[in-house]
Amino acid sequence: MLLTDVVRDFGGSFDQAIAEQIWKQKYRYVSAGEVVDQSVEDTFRRVARGVAVAEPEGLADVYARQFYQAMVGFRLLPAGRILAGAGTTRNVTLFNTFVMRTIPDSLEGILETMRDAALTMQMGGGIGFDFSTIRPSGTLVRGLDCPAAGPLAAMEIADAICKMLVSGTGRGAMMATLACDHPDIEAFVTAKSTGARLNRFNMSVLVSDAFMEAVAADADWPLVWNAEVLRRIPARELWKLIMEHTYRAAEPGVLFIDRINQESPVSYLETVAATNSCAEQPLPPNGACPLASINLARLVKAPFTDRAEMDLDQVEALVATAARMLDNVIDVSRYPIPAQQWEARNKRRIGVGLTGLGNALIMVGARYGSDLALEHVNTWMHRIKNAAYAASARLAAERGPFPMFRAADHLAQPALANLDPDVRRQIAAFGLRNGVITTLPPTGTTSLFGGNVSSGIEPVFSASFNRRIVMANGEERIERVEDYAAWVYHQMHSQNASLPEAFVTVEDLSPRDHVVMQAAAQKWVDTGISKTVNCPEDIPFDDFEQVYLDAYNQGCKGCTTYRPNDILGSVLST
Repeated sequence: MLLTDVVRDFGGSFDQAIAEQIWKQKYRYVSAGEVVDQSVEDTFRRVARGVAVAEPEGLADVYARQFYQAMVGFRLLPAGRILAGAGTTRNVTLFNTFVMRTIPDSLEGILETMRDAALTMQMGGGIGFDFSTIRPSGTLVRGLDCPAAGPLAAMEIADAICKMLVSGTGRGAMMATLACDHPDIEAFVTAKSTGARLNRFNMSVLVSDAFMEAVAADADWPLVWNAEVLRRIPARELWKLIMEHTYRAAEPGVLFIDRINQESPVSYLETVAATNSCAEQPLPPNGACPLASINLARLVKAPFTDRAEMDLDQVEALVATAARMLDNVIDVSRYPIPAQQWEARNKRRIGVGLTGLGNALIMVGARYGSDLALEHVNTWMHRIKNAAYAASARLAAERGPFPMFRAADHLAQPALANLDPDVRRQIAAFGLRNGVITTLPPTGTTSLFGGNVSSGIEPVFSASFNRRIVMANGEERIERVEDYAAWVYHQMHSQNASLPEAFVTVEDLSPRDHVVMQAAAQKWVDTGISKTVNCPEDIPFDDFEQVYLDAYNQGCKGCTTYRPNDILGSVLST
């Protein structure tokens, strides 16, 4: 018995008013003032038909029905660009995630990159840049005999462009990365210390294994440009600077870049130095990836009973549908620039993810961060990864593997080592349609759309909370929202019923709970994970620093924390 049988058959209806509001504001198709999508089911049909046009003649209707049925009940949630753009006449991309070209160290190259970035943002893409290729500030610009402005000056240009194009959307539309051995690294780390600068960027330091070893050994660390050591600083001094500023302002984040590259399924084809704006999608220059998430909160059998369990057969079926759907997106989407289309179609990376994990754990009686929760994460994500790879192998048998696929190189990648033997045999026989397959993106808005399920692999924020919503006209309003698992429990019992013991929220959890969950999930994810480690305001600095060391030692590909502070505001409040 599924959750929908316990409560009711949700179909395409909304459980909470906030979900309908999100649909009307973000995903409902309105063209030239005319409402095209009269209901959310119309939106699902539009998206299903729009993506199914990539199917062979005679099969488009068959797969359109399959895609539609997967979305009904909010079990499969395509990312926002797909929900808003598929099947419309809008000049938009269906990809949420992009990384821009390697930035040439010249004025012309910087401006050309910014033009490409503007086109990408204009069509709806979130973007990332690696600024490590731009010469340090103060170094000589030959031919002009003047000092270079450095990477932060280029970031200011991008920030201004983003402000012009997406005014009102707030921070987080872009990601900036800088290598930990770049001579301007200290200026990068401290750039947002007042909260008044570069507010449309998330920022992350590219931390190498060599740097982490230097920190552990209390060694000096070289800052290098063009293979020349310009100066040396104590590694621990730089590490402490990073920690102090993220302690104060939640930035910069840290990306363990060597691990990101070593554990990429396509490391034999590319080197990554940047991510999308939310850091879960490490991408090569001109890389892009379409996203969709399986909503685990809607797939629990007999929730809140001693018979509660995940319907893994249905999960696997939805994963296969998502893989096919996203592979189609690659062929039907518009692309802001030709280089992005080439990259997408030659490696055919997709991002099959999940959401509602926190809710699902509550429904099966597992406290977030507990040994039982980790056991469920391993079981569920093991099945998801193998189902995704098997689906991609079947697509390769039908459509051919991605053009740059090399069987021996691909099967030798560490990312594929934990696949089941039968799945590896399918890959050996047919290849893979997609170079990169699984991911764990943030799903904040789509999770609200799906009934306010917990976002991605995050825990529940609160049983109910206020969310600040920016309306289309720029006005703000506060919306009271009830967590989906709490809503289901109250539907089954009464509105005043005490929530079960497994119902924990961010306030109940330690940083350790967050880190172990991220590390457990990372074993089954090709890319990175969008995850915030929430820390109490009074956490001692040494304990805060240990969070990052634990994340590194436990196999995470990056770490982002949030500690209440005076610099940043909050979207959510209890």
